[in-house]
Amino acid sequence: MLDWIIQNKELLKIFYALIIGLVCFLIVLKTNRLFKLSDHQGIRYFRNAFFFYGLGFLTRYFLIYAIPNSSQIISPIFEFFLVMAGFFLLYSLIWKKVETSKEGEFSSLVNLKIGIFYLMTLVVVLLDYFWKTNSFMFASQIIIFFVAFIISLINYSAKGKAHRFLKFYVVAMFLILITWALNFAMVFFINWNQGVLTNIYAINLIVFFLIWYGVNKVTKK
Repeated sequence: MLDWIIQNKELLKIFYALIIGLVCFLIVLKTNRLFKLSDHQGIRYFRNAFFFYGLGFLTRYFLIYAIPNSSQIISPIFEFFLVMAGFFLLYSLIWKKVETSKEGEFSSLVNLKIGIFYLMTLVVVLLDYFWKTNSFMFASQIIIFFVAFIISLINYSAKGKAHRFLKFYVVAMFLILITWALNFAMVFFINWNQGVLTNIYAINLIVFFLIWYGVNKVTKK
């Protein structure tokens, strides 16, 4: 089975990107619907995170084939989208403490406060680019999702035990934190080979499907 995967890895990468892109698109649609029904600004930023995840994976696994010898350009773009998605998820939990209006900012993608996260993301990407590593990306995401998990757990314990979406937040932040931790362990502590790469792809797919399932379940109810 592993030999077959290795022989068809380039084709499987395209399917992998298509599946994750589709799942992200479905999550964006579902959460956008929930945002319009509830007008909850945190859901709006949660939606933006998966918009960026979708852009990241589609960029990484499509443009690299469409533009020859572009890996040095595509990889930082891919990393930018992933890191920024993490910041959006964190911001979806803390926006009330940052924004003065309950109605939120006029634009959830481009505003002064989000601009700070764009700047921080750019710093992470540039550090990885010039040091020729992914360590800063992994470190930033593990820290972000550890903090996001703690905040979501506190929110749920304090006021959300009967609130399905807050419960879902706890599970989602925990799953993404574990995903980044496992990806980090596989890349830096286990010999890099096609088997490890296959495991990383499988873990990512499972987590995205679980998050889509959770969003779908919440919006149906």
